[in-house]
Amino acid sequence: MTPDRWIVLLAGILLIGFIIWFFWLKRAKGIRAAETSGGYQEAMILVKGGYTPDTIIVSRGRPVRLNFRREETASCSDKVVFEHFGKSAELPTGELVAVELMPKEAGEFAFACPMGMFHGRLIVE
Repeated sequence: MTPDRWIVLLAGILLIGFIIWFFWLKRAKGIRAAETSGGYQEAMILVKGGYTPDTIIVSRGRPVRLNFRREETASCSDKVVFEHFGKSAELPTGELVAVELMPKEAGEFAFACPMGMFHGRLIVE
């Protein structure tokens, strides 16, 4: 093989590796939910092309309030589902919607849109 083919092959392998890391292996550290005077652990989540932030860290045994604000009209983002907690909420465009949970056990729990295109994690410590 000529040197230019080696360079193209190496560049292709590096690009494939980066794509795999970026879409499947990269893990966000997340943000810790803020403590409110009402005793809730609270976080604001923007819904626009995904959930921002997509990883929320909370403590177990204390109530959690996640405030979702949807800033788009994609049909997939009109609802959020917390399968483990048996909760879901409709997310009208431009409105603030609070989802309240009580995590009783530590672990990592997923939340997503109904089709699974948007997804996030609730990490309970």
